[in-house]
Amino acid sequence: MSEDEKYVSVEADVPGLVKAEKRCDQPVAEYAGACGGWSKRREREHMSRQNRMTPSGEILASPERGTFMGNRGVLHDGNGHIRRPWQLKRWLICLLRFKGRKRSIMTPGHYTELFFLDEATALAAGHRPCAECRRDRFKAFQQAWLAGNPGRGVTALAIDEQLHAERLGPDGSKRTFLVNLDDLPDGVFVRLDAQQDQAWLVRGLSLLAWSPGGYREWLPRPQGEQVAVLTPPSTVEAIRVGYACEIHESAACHCLTDETGEPPVAFVPASTTTGKQK
Repeated sequence: MSEDEKYVSVEADVPGLVKAEKRCDQPVAEYAGACGGWSKRREREHMSRQNRMTPSGEILASPERGTFMGNRGVLHDGNGHIRRPWQLKRWLICLLRFKGRKRSIMTPGHYTELFFLDEATALAAGHRPCAECRRDRFKAFQQAWLAGNPGRGVTALAIDEQLHAERLGPDGSKRTFLVNLDDLPDGVFVRLDAQQDQAWLVRGLSLLAWSPGGYREWLPRPQGEQVAVLTPPSTVEAIRVGYACEIHESAACHCLTDETGEPPVAFVPASTTTGKQK
């Protein structure tokens, strides 16, 4: 059994959210309004849990669904409240569905189920593909990791150790690095000086604004600008040499292309390879 098999994700049974989301594709808050309002008790029962991840690794509460699940160990207490940002150095990106397994969200004493808009978001937050439920993708990531980072260890443990050093600063905050935007491959996340609170996905000739529900707006990709990169440097190099991270289908709605007029090579719609979160 691989180390990742001990922490593999499974299809989640989300108490409170599952009924509304099964009946309507709208966020829970919108669905509640469309029903004419609920009692305060019912609103509390359908309150979003704090388990949605941002590209900077923050854990938010949001009704939006993700296309990937992952974990960092047990982060919540017996009441389902997040008490720490991570427990293990093994930060995984997992499938929402795997071998028909089910589990209840935030079961006391069990790992905290985290959800990502797409794989690009999870990679930026410092996670890597699970070696069990996403074994083929993990092998592809290993190969790209080795090609982009020659001389570094390529085992799951070695990758986890390197990523842990790259994603967190001495005070536990998100570690970033400065680089010219022209030198970055598609599929990584950056921050601009003018909008430090917004994460932007690099894609072709554009930057796409991240939100929990999808990419909502875009900017022309500025030339020659220094940016803070959220995606860990070793992962950036793996993407540069060919690891095609999966990106949420909302990115395609902008119909943005690269210099050749074709979609960027890093664009793989996440919706075509993963199921929707329940």
